[in-house]
Amino acid sequence: MPPLRVLSALDAARIQWYHFKAIIVAGMGLFTDAYDLFCIAPVLKMISKIYYDNQPVGTAVLSTSYAIALLGTALGQLIFGYLGDRVGRTRVYGLCLLIMVLSSFGCGFSVCTTRRSCVMASLGFFRFVLGLGIGGDYPLSATIMSEFANKKTRGAFIAAVFSMQGLGILMSSAVTMAVCKAFKNAGEGSLEITRAPGIETLAPAEADIAWRLILMIGALPAALTFYWRMLMPETARYTALVENNATQATKDMQRVMSVTMTPPIPEEDSSSETPQQQPSSSSYKLFSRRFLSLHGRDLFAASANWFLVDVVFYTSNLLLAQIFNFSNKHPNSTNVYDSAFEVAKVAAIVAACSTIPGYWFTVYFIDRVGRVKIQIMGFFIMALVYLAAGIPYSWYRSKHEKSNDKGFMVLYGLIFFFSNFGPNTTTFIIPAELFPTRFRSTCHGISGAAGKLGAIVGIVGFLWATKHKHYEEDVFPDVKRVRIAFLILGGVCIAGVLVTYFFTRETMGRSLEDNEEDEISPTSTAGTSSVNVLLPRQ
Repeated sequence: MPPLRVLSALDAARIQWYHFKAIIVAGMGLFTDAYDLFCIAPVLKMISKIYYDNQPVGTAVLSTSYAIALLGTALGQLIFGYLGDRVGRTRVYGLCLLIMVLSSFGCGFSVCTTRRSCVMASLGFFRFVLGLGIGGDYPLSATIMSEFANKKTRGAFIAAVFSMQGLGILMSSAVTMAVCKAFKNAGEGSLEITRAPGIETLAPAEADIAWRLILMIGALPAALTFYWRMLMPETARYTALVENNATQATKDMQRVMSVTMTPPIPEEDSSSETPQQQPSSSSYKLFSRRFLSLHGRDLFAASANWFLVDVVFYTSNLLLAQIFNFSNKHPNSTNVYDSAFEVAKVAAIVAACSTIPGYWFTVYFIDRVGRVKIQIMGFFIMALVYLAAGIPYSWYRSKHEKSNDKGFMVLYGLIFFFSNFGPNTTTFIIPAELFPTRFRSTCHGISGAAGKLGAIVGIVGFLWATKHKHYEEDVFPDVKRVRIAFLILGGVCIAGVLVTYFFTRETMGRSLEDNEEDEISPTSTAGTSSVNVLLPRQ
């Protein structure tokens, strides 16, 4: 059958230059996501000194600023995931990038320079829009990469796209430190008092430009890939299986890749079969009883695992800016640039030593070990680390001694390593491989949106549960409450182990076309490469 010829050729295609080009183009959305996530913590440190009279931003404002971007991301995943299946992946792919670039610049041009309520409202609006674009990029990037990749190295290619987050984290920290250093040197590190209507702040006037510049620079790498993103052809699997145009799918793939096609079927045979070729996924609708019986368990597993890992991952990221301080000065006594510089420095150390190696361990092992085993291992080791850190946390945190900081940071870095060499990466990969072509982008968006809801629960819950009643007494979160939070996060990781073990199916070495069948063998077991057997489509 013509559709199977071109798709079988893709499954067997050798690794070539276009695969790497697609990784870079598709990965820029994830790069921007990580850049925004990690630059907002030092930016809020700067805003607290510029607009909040050197006091920490209130818990309500802080939690809202994080939650609104994550809410936008969740909505973007649902909206653009659905559109990716309805109108095509590449038709909305460029729009997502355009939204990200424009909203990143919008964050930098947030209106007002004197009234903090106005600045935070404007920044919140543009971060919500930025979240829409980032959210849309998640399902589209994963789906496009999975549908371009061959069967043997598909997991490594999708993981490589996701690993662009590591570069985003590193660039975020580097840009923040460079901007802070440059502005500090230009102003000779002065702490002049700047008066504005109704506000007094320990920050030079040009500091209000610095944080805006940090936010805008992150849009530049993504903007540079816009041209190539617009040139990407529609994926062959979407064209052949959803639009029922195998001829166009073949032309598109041969235009950008070298694929070896099997000899064509004789015209008399193909003419008799072609009218009967309909994708099996067209025989039932999303959330129909048929869909739920075939794919309901997969959707639950993907959504639940993503929810659980994002509770842990985003809370852990928030902790970086909350519980680590390697400066010799008390945080409230440092100037506007030093406070942001310290937060970015900690993030850079963790990214270089823990986060980025974790991503690339996954790239190397994902198609050798399998998704399920890596996900279980990651959840399990993270649970052990949280318990090991949580039980003696009072000792680690006692008097905020620097000697305890470094030892604790080594232990804490393991969380980021096994999060990325584990469920943070695999939850991005698995939904792109489990579902029929007609529903793949939508289901990935649903799974990702569940994850972002988990992130909101983790960040907002942690901020409110661990805050001090009086900020001036201590800049660190309450020790006893952080200890309890660590133990709870350990329990969340154990729940991830159980959900993965009992509900998640292995997709390593499995063709995406196995999802197009109407029947799933009742004897299928997780962990095998032949969970589904491709049946002829009638």
